[in-house]
Amino acid sequence: MNKKIRYKIPQESPDYPEQSAYVLERISQIMQQAIDSGKNLIFIHTNLKLGLPLENINKVAGPFVEAWAHEQFETIREDSNNLYELINVQAGKRLDPFDIILQFKRQNNSSGYISANVDVKATAEDIKTSGKSPNITSYQRIRNEYLDDPDYIFIVLSLKHRVYGEKDEVAGMTKGIMEVVSHSEYDLKFISSADLNYNPALGTGQLQIRDIHYVDLEKRTAWEFIQMLDEKYIRSKGKDVWLKLARQNQWIKEKE
Repeated sequence: MNKKIRYKIPQESPDYPEQSAYVLERISQIMQQAIDSGKNLIFIHTNLKLGLPLENINKVAGPFVEAWAHEQFETIREDSNNLYELINVQAGKRLDPFDIILQFKRQNNSSGYISANVDVKATAEDIKTSGKSPNITSYQRIRNEYLDDPDYIFIVLSLKHRVYGEKDEVAGMTKGIMEVVSHSEYDLKFISSADLNYNPALGTGQLQIRDIHYVDLEKRTAWEFIQMLDEKYIRSKGKDVWLKLARQNQWIKEKE
């Protein structure tokens, strides 16, 4: 990159890695508890005698699994003395890059409240390519988020599911059952460069995870993450196009 460009450099808190690890652990515990306790079934009732079209169920699974995850978090939040210190759950708006906002209150830590933005991704256990390489968010949007808030926590929650049907002999209908069987959680900022693809096809480009089932992690700062994203964008569209976008979004300091 041009060394003469004066970048606006985000400075995150020294304890960001600890906060990220805390959030990831809490989300993992909540998801595992739901699976272990048998609360991982989603029942889908239809009047289709042949049941759900299982070969295409991955096309509609996302909203069901997202709603299930939201419900698990909300159930925990309703207990004001819950072990996970979860105090607030809020659904994202339609155009938000995340599906759920979680807020935790760390009782024995000076950091106090921690908010995490969670993007839920559903993948089918029995369809190899289902949800394997999901879009995450736009390059421009996520770069702005980390510049505006260097402590921005964006979690990708991957939920693997399988679907099967049970015949109701009395009604003659088949009841669809969607079962969440496993989970993985990643801090977007720590996903390795090799596992993050840049797809220039939409707008300013979309970030994609190469294979959500196999993700390597690299600890980095918000500034290092932004630099990595910039390099991917410039490699695809060129430095002049990037500079125009940077000026539009005020990512750099212009000379007076």
